[in-house]
Amino acid sequence: QVQLVESGGGLVQAGGSLRLSCVASGSTFSITVMEWFRQPPGNQRESVARITGGGRTNYADSVKGRFTISRDNGKNTVYLQMNSLKPEDTGVYYCYAHRNLGADAWGQGTLVTVSS
Repeated sequence: QVQLVESGGGLVQAGGSLRLSCVASGSTFSITVMEWFRQPPGNQRESVARITGGGRTNYADSVKGRFTISRDNGKNTVYLQMNSLKPEDTGVYYCYAHRNLGADAWGQGTLVTVSS
């Protein structure tokens, strides 16, 4: 099993920045791709950014140029640096671990609120 714990959410004004962290524990050797999702109020969960073990990244069009995903494999941690935040970035942000052995894993989520 893999356990994921997110942190770093909070309240920020539009134009501000936040850095989310997600620490993995357990069978971390089985993790391949790490991904951040978000769920805006009243909407479905959507992918924001993903990163492979080798560091290749992909971003949703809505966050390109503003968000940066990175990972520290030695610390089993993935980060999401969010700059130039907008009110529409508000939501619960979840960390997700793709695995090559066993079930994929979700974190519990961390709330990001961007005020206008």
